[in-house]
Amino acid sequence: MTRLEKIILPKLEAEPEKPCYWWDGKFYTRKDLLALVNNCENVLRNAGFSRGQKLVVMLRNSPLIPALSLAVWKLGGVFCPLNEKAGIPSLKGTLSLIKPFAVIAEHEISELAEDWPCISCDLDSVSLPAFTGKTQDTESDDLAIIFATSGTTGNPKAVPLTHENLYSNCEAVLAMIKSLNPDDTFLTVLPNFHSFGYTVTIVLPLILGAKLAIAPSFLPPAVTVRAITEAKVDVMFVVPAIMSFLLMSVEKGKLPPETLARIRIICTGGDKLNPNLHKMALKLLDRDIMEGYGLTETSPVICVNHDCETQITGSIGPVIPGYEYKLKTREGQATSDKEGVLWVKGPSVTPGYLHAPEITAERFDAEGFFNTGDYVKLETHNGEECVFILDRVTDIIIVGGFNVYPQEVEKILAEHPAVHQAVVVGMPHEINGQIPKAYIILEDGAEASDRDIIRYAKEKLAHFKVPRSVEFVTEFPLSGTGKILRRVLRDRAAAGK
Repeated sequence: MTRLEKIILPKLEAEPEKPCYWWDGKFYTRKDLLALVNNCENVLRNAGFSRGQKLVVMLRNSPLIPALSLAVWKLGGVFCPLNEKAGIPSLKGTLSLIKPFAVIAEHEISELAEDWPCISCDLDSVSLPAFTGKTQDTESDDLAIIFATSGTTGNPKAVPLTHENLYSNCEAVLAMIKSLNPDDTFLTVLPNFHSFGYTVTIVLPLILGAKLAIAPSFLPPAVTVRAITEAKVDVMFVVPAIMSFLLMSVEKGKLPPETLARIRIICTGGDKLNPNLHKMALKLLDRDIMEGYGLTETSPVICVNHDCETQITGSIGPVIPGYEYKLKTREGQATSDKEGVLWVKGPSVTPGYLHAPEITAERFDAEGFFNTGDYVKLETHNGEECVFILDRVTDIIIVGGFNVYPQEVEKILAEHPAVHQAVVVGMPHEINGQIPKAYIILEDGAEASDRDIIRYAKEKLAHFKVPRSVEFVTEFPLSGTGKILRRVLRDRAAAGK
């Protein structure tokens, strides 16, 4: 029995009549989840699924996600959630890398069925259809899950995480946020194919013995609002894009403030939090938003604030228990400075990329430390070393030899009364190498010219940090998890768009 089974299953079995999850207007018990787990386990066993096999699941959130996870683990297998909307070429590449036993999806995907057994399954199903899988190469039975990750090379990349990875990460988060308790109801709305959504809003509440309020996805928002309201959600771990939408809906009168009033803990991760959202939350909800930070390769949480009362504005909090960490220069050299690239080591870190020793060697040093790729600053507050993300190393703009951290510039621009949100990227320049360009979404009804923005930036920033070009947009390109796609904006800037 795996570590996660030993923790989760006894809790489900001990109080079978206790509410376990909310789904489509109704609370279901722990006994209901166990029945679904047993059904999935029996169907998979009869299909030939066995130890070390991998099951790919392309379903939006539903009770089937925790049920299939537990069923796969009981059989010694590996759960592999993928994004059905990733596109056929991308999915084929990832499936060729993972080599799954079968693919379970919401819709029949004929292009994939040529090479892998594909089973369509409705989100409301309480029974998996019978099928026969395809025996493939097996993985170590200490693996719990494999996530596909996006890359810039076009080649598929996958991150395997062990049962110990997931368990240690959840336990560390619970140690950091001590106010979380078994009576809480967590909103489960983030994509399950993303480590943040899967670990923190599915596995963590199951380990804690808390309840899940499950919404298939954030869109349409009405379903999420219904889950928050009817299930009486106490805890929300979400990406900033979701929080922005909810707060703007409250501000515009489209969503009553009391809808979010009972939520005790709101924590964001997956992308940087627009500083204006702190102000909006305090104004509209009379409470602040906590921030955290992590990566798929770290299961995912690396840092998180304890609570809103002690968090330092702009900080993602201290490093959670269990990690060793150090800073290096961008060139990989050791440094005693309080700024540098963050490297971490600990029980939550992936053992390495799936069947990709060359990529693993690039991201891990000789001591086993993993390169997060984030350039950070360390400051001591309240007796703890807090982390401030300056930027992704790949996002840092070098202007005439000077480092420009986009997040610093964005923070200043966001303070302009007409600016709702700003994203700054580097664009090529013949003399300076790069210069900053700002893409800006204005507040509703506000007006500003590019000259207004540049003039404002000149008053508050060193000359080399000031955007030389400003473009006003109505939205930013987003990934499937709501993260701003900076590389798309960089490409647009480089193309002069």
